Amino acid sequence: MTDFISIGYALAVAAGGISGYVRAGSVMSLGAGLVFGGLMGVGAYQTSVNPNNYLLSLGTSGVLTAVMGSRFINSGKFMPAGLVAGLSLLMVARFGYRAISN
Repeated sequence: MTDFISIGYALAVAAGGISGYVRAGSVMSLGAGLVFGGLMGVGAYQTSVNPNNYLLSLGTSGVLTAVMGSRFINSGKFMPAGLVAGLSLLMVARFGYRAISN
């Protein structure tokens, strides 16, 4: 069963990094977006093959929740930090629930 939610999240993270580069010329945004989007893409593949193989996705979304949540708190700007932190928190909750229910 394909994990479309994780694939969508991975694409959103990667697209956000590309958008940050195009709009502001931020190489750091591009690199982080592609690295974390790629990690989530691998995680999405893993959970598609075996739904119990969620640790990479959980860890990646957890790191993004912490980093982007901190940036949101410090800047007060919803875009992009607040949006990514919120989406990441939802993914942590999704995979955290899966961890608890197993």
